[in-house]
Amino acid sequence: MSNRSSFLSWLAVLILIAGLGVVGLYEFSGPRVASDTSGMRPDALPGESLPATGQMAAPFTLKDLSGNKVSLSSFRGKVVFLNIWATWCGPCREEMPSIESLYSHFKNTKNFVILGVSEDTEGKAAVAPYITRNGYHFRILLDPENVVGEKYGVSGVPETFIIDQQGRIVAHHMGAYDWSRSDIRAALEDLLASKAA
Repeated sequence: MSNRSSFLSWLAVLILIAGLGVVGLYEFSGPRVASDTSGMRPDALPGESLPATGQMAAPFTLKDLSGNKVSLSSFRGKVVFLNIWATWCGPCREEMPSIESLYSHFKNTKNFVILGVSEDTEGKAAVAPYITRNGYHFRILLDPENVVGEKYGVSGVPETFIIDQQGRIVAHHMGAYDWSRSDIRAALEDLLASKAA
């Protein structure tokens, strides 16, 4: 089994365990979206289809907090950590410090990028003060019309997608998670080191 296949299998098992709510395996005390619907999108449809692992990530272009246009396609060749969130979402707010910790660990890694896509309908007016107040440094994109959420079948926030260097979704997690865990960093380092398929 190749290193890439081994990594993907390991990561899928890890996310499955987290999804089943085996919270005793780690020390994150935040709520699970499975038992906390405060992050549900009001326009979510029951049974919306979700992107499958291995599927190509849908392209999108959004503005960042500085007004610059950012396209997912510009990150081809990099591993992309795509987190969809909102300032009004309690589970999102609880996991954000762990995303900042992940960013701090990888900030000097040129082939890794974190994109936090905000679904706040008020856009920059709601998001910029929140980001400044909390001292987050990873890249924030504004999606007040929920373009990315619709393309990715997101039914609640937070929702996270890991996209490989070829633009494929290799992992998908619904709900809050502790992204600062050492095993997550190791799995991402393995993905960064993997050769193109």
